[in-house]
Amino acid sequence: MDQDMRDSMMGALETVIDPELGIDIVNLGLVYDVDLTEDGFAVVTMTLTSLGCPMGPMIVDMVKTSLYDLPEVKEVDVKIVWTPAWSKDNMSRYAKMALGVR
Repeated sequence: MDQDMRDSMMGALETVIDPELGIDIVNLGLVYDVDLTEDGFAVVTMTLTSLGCPMGPMIVDMVKTSLYDLPEVKEVDVKIVWTPAWSKDNMSRYAKMALGVR
């Protein structure tokens, strides 16, 4: 997968807003990896802010919807992983400023 496609996928994922925090999942540092096979099978490896996140299923649905907007993407698999664990250190400078995290 080339860098342009990776950028397109990450750009699409920036439209997915965590309902509890109001910041997109990319700036929150929840997306660990994206991949796309030649036949259009997308895999997103990501985590959630907490193990029992009630918004998990909704976020997964939003991830799929955002990637289906890309013409190259035919199918999406979202892998939720807990290692490495998410921490505030994963957040972008923008997300930290928006949430007042130091």
